[in-house]
Amino acid sequence: MDSHGQYEQQVVWAVVAGDIGPLLLAATGEGLVNVVFHATAPVRDKALGRLASRLGVEPVEAPGSPLLTEAIRQVQAYFAGERRAFELPLDWSLISGFNREVLRELASGVPYGSVVGYGDLAGRVGQPGAAQAVGTAMGANPLPVVVPCHRVVESDGGIGGFGGGLETKRKLLALEGVLPEPLF
Repeated sequence: MDSHGQYEQQVVWAVVAGDIGPLLLAATGEGLVNVVFHATAPVRDKALGRLASRLGVEPVEAPGSPLLTEAIRQVQAYFAGERRAFELPLDWSLISGFNREVLRELASGVPYGSVVGYGDLAGRVGQPGAAQAVGTAMGANPLPVVVPCHRVVESDGGIGGFGGGLETKRKLLALEGVLPEPLF
């Protein structure tokens, strides 16, 4: 508690190595709040600055924090092929409205090893015809991998876009058996 008897927001973070490069994981007392691809020093610093601005508190590096321990364990198990679903508390405070609704449906309704079209996902949240808005929601996903926006593809069989880069999306889909492993 702070001097006014209020609970202070705490944001902790760590960088985890993975097959798709370093991932920044950040958590609050509510749960995992952010996952950032390609977390090299400049990307990490920019992401931490955004978090500080959005959440009103400076994130603290704390890889051993109880707030992060389970998230780190589950992410590592996922990349080792030992976990197919994440069972983590999530802090949805970085996203709201339609985007949050779409991402919650994605997290609960599109399991490991499957894909869904942008338009199909729009229909699932009662907004048929909002495929482009679903694409925007995927681009705004603060929790990629854990909230699996890589599983959203084009209805014509195209892979679609991806904030982490198309090569990263291909690797995640290959890990889940949706695509063949890249040759190199």
